[in-house]
Amino acid sequence: MTEPGEGRSRPGEFPRGIRLLPLLLLVLGVALDLATPEDVSAAACFSAAPVVAAPLVSLWGTVLVGLAASAADLAVLAHFGLLGDWGAFSDWISVATMSVLAVFLNRLLHRREMRLRSVRGIAAAVQRAVLPQPPSQIGPLRIAARYEAAQTDAQLGGDLYAVQDTPYGVRCLIGDVRGKGMGAVEAVTVVLGAFREGAQREPTLTGLAEWIEQTLLREAAHREGLDQVEDFTTAVLTEIPRSGDRVRLVNRGHPAPLLLLQGSVRLLEPSRPALPLGLAPLGAEAAPTDTVAFPPGATLLLYTDGVTEARDMNGTFYDPAERLSGQCLRSPDELLAIVVADVDRHTRGQVTDDVALLAITHTSLPSRTVCTPPMPHPPDQAAR
Repeated sequence: MTEPGEGRSRPGEFPRGIRLLPLLLLVLGVALDLATPEDVSAAACFSAAPVVAAPLVSLWGTVLVGLAASAADLAVLAHFGLLGDWGAFSDWISVATMSVLAVFLNRLLHRREMRLRSVRGIAAAVQRAVLPQPPSQIGPLRIAARYEAAQTDAQLGGDLYAVQDTPYGVRCLIGDVRGKGMGAVEAVTVVLGAFREGAQREPTLTGLAEWIEQTLLREAAHREGLDQVEDFTTAVLTEIPRSGDRVRLVNRGHPAPLLLLQGSVRLLEPSRPALPLGLAPLGAEAAPTDTVAFPPGATLLLYTDGVTEARDMNGTFYDPAERLSGQCLRSPDELLAIVVADVDRHTRGQVTDDVALLAITHTSLPSRTVCTPPMPHPPDQAAR
């Protein structure tokens, strides 16, 4: 499993162009002072330069900008012969004072960033403990999983996945519980625990979904207020028999999986919509179990709504079926890497929700290519 958020821009990291802003302020200050009468001062630019530098560069970078601002203002005063003018010299004192304050600001921001990184590290460690890496291969099935945490905050997400070899075949779960933080982690552990126990006992996927449902309802009974009716989990349960020639699915209000084969992509919509797990008191009908062929070379891709709800700058949602059409894949790991990178390109690094991915490839030859070469995309598709 890759580290959560690997490859994405993080808070506190700025484009290189923005880091040149303090230098531009210094240049602007000198230009204004030289181009205007001596009674017009550009000390505001010199004072702003170290303050702007404080959150953008290192401690020594902030110190150097402060020294440069003080030196530039002093040089301008000397150029106009104002070193003996206490009114003009007070501008230099203001610049020097702001430079010192900028150094303190830089240290405060650095300590805050260190604390935030520590919290993120703890969150990532908890997430890995809750979602252990599944086996890479079970019989003819090659398996890959990936969790990408959004870098908008340090809260733990509610996305989950699990893979278990059972007497009824390989059973998989991908889901998304409502909310974030420790409450979401608690719900994730309940769902995963129920899945792991029920997967060994229940002979049908419908029965397994009901097992998880009842576990969630028992947990909700211990809570008060709206939590009793607002806690739910969207999920897809799958089962691949020992033969591996087909896959059974139960979808409880979750984004539909994809079936990829020879460059084609099929969206596996449920034959009848069903409510998420935990909403049985609303009296909905049981979710149907759908069965589709799963021939050698086929790959099943399951994902959470962090993929389908990712938007570009125009507000257009990411469409995995369209984007993956024609892709030639050598392994499920490669597929997940392609999806994560493509979502990042689609959003220009501004991913705002966690993403969980699970891919299962049916092949008895782990090293072979599992699809034919892709058809060429339109020139603008890869750049979108």
